[in-house]
Amino acid sequence: QVQLVESGGGLVQAGGSLRLSCAASGRTFSAYAMGWFRQAPGKEREFVAAINWSGGSTVYADSVKGRFTVSRDNAKSTVYLQMNSLKSEDTAVYYCAARTKYGSSSLEAARYDAWGQGTQVTVSS
Repeated sequence: QVQLVESGGGLVQAGGSLRLSCAASGRTFSAYAMGWFRQAPGKEREFVAAINWSGGSTVYADSVKGRFTVSRDNAKSTVYLQMNSLKSEDTAVYYCAARTKYGSSSLEAARYDAWGQGTQVTVSS
């Protein structure tokens, strides 16, 4: 059983930056892939970024490519999402997720079997 706890959300002005963290516990963190998703009010949950078990492979949604960076520290069992040049359309609840049985990442939410509680990111214009 993997538990995930996100932190780092908040209110920021457009053009600003935030770094989200997701701390994992319960299984060997370095064995599985991690992803970030977000859900804005009235919209479906959407993929943001993902990283494989080693951190050697990352993938991003087109909407955040070049602005967001996903990374992980396996020694700290933590995955990060650095968000720069934030826009009002980035406002959402951000969730981290784990593919606890696979080292490779995925863009599909259904392929993740553990989720955090979410952290709110609000970007004011």
